[in-house]
Formats: sequence, structure tokens, C-alpha cells
Amino acid sequence: MDPYPRVTRRRGLLALASLGLLPSAAAAALAVGSPTPDFTLDAAVGGKAFRFTLSEALRQGPVVLYFYPKSFTSGCTVEAHQFSEATPRFKALGATVVGVSNDSLATQQRFSVEACRGQFAVAADEGAKVIRQFDAGLMLAPSVADRISYVIEPPGRVLAVHASMDPDGHVGAALSAVQAWRARQVPR
Repeated sequence: MDPYPRVTRRRGLLALASLGLLPSAAAAALAVGSPTPDFTLDAAVGGKAFRFTLSEALRQGPVVLYFYPKSFTSGCTVEAHQFSEATPRFKALGATVVGVSNDSLATQQRFSVEACRGQFAVAADEGAKVIRQFDAGLMLAPSVADRISYVIEPPGRVLAVHASMDPDGHVGAALSAVQAWRARQVPR
């Protein structure tokens, strides 16, 4: 007989996670090959607001859709800087980069200038609807995005997923997936 019932273990794990002693469970529910839900969100690039629609962006090529917890926090700022430096390479491959968090549009307008350096868009998912659709919420705070990057190929299927609270690695994983996708598109 198990001396530690499942409920007790789960409570213990939740307590450790809430103290920051365990990484969050990055629960990227959309597996590679899964269809993606379409969405439209208010977004900003270079401080200018616009409406971002996933299906419209996919008409141009793959989309790197990365979720992050909170604008202007240390890890999210590092990740935004890394994506801003890599955006010219993504664009050269025909890919669009967009970040999503549950911050307000006004916050995203500032973040798009200061952290994203005007290189790519960040979208405001204030109601966390898109975060929920992509199962990208933190385990203990589902309305706050976990750090999950999806590469979505036209017309709207998950090509690759990278889930890690460490901001390092997201750009490299996404770039590799887009490069592999592009290599398959070139006629031989």
C-alpha cells in the first residue's frame, strides 16, 4: 500500500511549485501536427497599435507565436531582446514573430519599443482567451502565460513546440524549425 496517497503528493508538488522550487508545468497541449485556433488580438509593433490575426499572418508564411508571462520582467525582457535580434533572420525565411501575454495594449505598446526594439509585434491577451486556447497558462495561474513557443506552418498546424521557463533556447528552437520548414519548401 502506498504510504503517500496521490492527493498528498499533488498538494506537496503544488506547494513546492508555488514557492518556486519546481519549474512550472509547461503544458503545451497542442502537439506537433495539431491544427491551431485562429485568433485576433490588439497588438503593437514599434509602439503603434494594430489588430493581429493569426490566419492573415499565416498567408505570408510560418508564424512564431511565443507566449510569455509578463512584459518588463527580467526573463521576458531577455527573451524579447533575443527575438528582436533574430527577427531579421526570421523575416528572411518568410516567418512572422509575435509575442503574447495578458498585459494591456498600453503596456504592449511600450514593451514593443523598449524590449522588442520595434522588430516584432506583441499582442495583448487581457482576457487570456488565446492563452487558454493554446493551453499556455501557468499551472497555478492559468490566466498568466507560461513560456511556450509555437512555430505554426501555413495554413495553421503546429510545426514545433518549445516549452521552458528559461528564456534561452526559444529563439534557437524556433529558428531551427523555420529553417527546416523553409528547406522543405524549396523546389528541387
